[in-house]
Amino acid sequence: MELEAIKLYRMTHIENVPHILKWGITHRRSPNANPAFKSIGDITLISTRKSKQVLVDNGDSSKRKAPVITLGDFIPFYFGVKMRMLYVIKNGGNFVMKATPPEDIIYLVCSLKRILTLGVPFYFSDGHATDNLTSFYDSSCTSDMPTIIDWDAVKAPYWGGTENLNVKRKKQAEFLVAEDLPAKQLIGIGCYNSTASKKLKSMGFDETKIKVIPSAYY
Repeated sequence: MELEAIKLYRMTHIENVPHILKWGITHRRSPNANPAFKSIGDITLISTRKSKQVLVDNGDSSKRKAPVITLGDFIPFYFGVKMRMLYVIKNGGNFVMKATPPEDIIYLVCSLKRILTLGVPFYFSDGHATDNLTSFYDSSCTSDMPTIIDWDAVKAPYWGGTENLNVKRKKQAEFLVAEDLPAKQLIGIGCYNSTASKKLKSMGFDETKIKVIPSAYY
């Protein structure tokens, strides 16, 4: 995977799109945060992330003075689609209070290359952010991102079973952005079907940037 080709994906409810078009992708403490934000995630995981602190040791666990960041202070993106959380969001269970139909779940798609030009602070992980086996990296490791991220795991179609626990962890590697991202940074939106596509168009999103990708859903 070439650095310039890396795309970043964030899942959200389609009803959040009008606010995103006006204010961009905002973090929870932003003055422009959406007061009517429609959440689709695991409420316990969301709560955990608000206070979960991790060491940014750039893969060197022997570092004693590594910076500490709080996950909830950042906007999280995945490096791929069809993540485990999507399955839970669609079907309910765990601490997802209500299952969300796939046509109401959309992917916000950004280009790593374009985000880098903004100069916003960011970090990234090599696996699920709350897993103790996961390492976190700062921008000094950007050029090594293509080798740090396990792209086979990110693209793996199957991650079930105890034999695939590390695949599941690595598949959920994250890119964490510290500041709001303007709407113009979106290079596209992925959706489930034509119904969702029409709704996005009616909200004012550029139809040339809307892609119907049912294969990215369960």
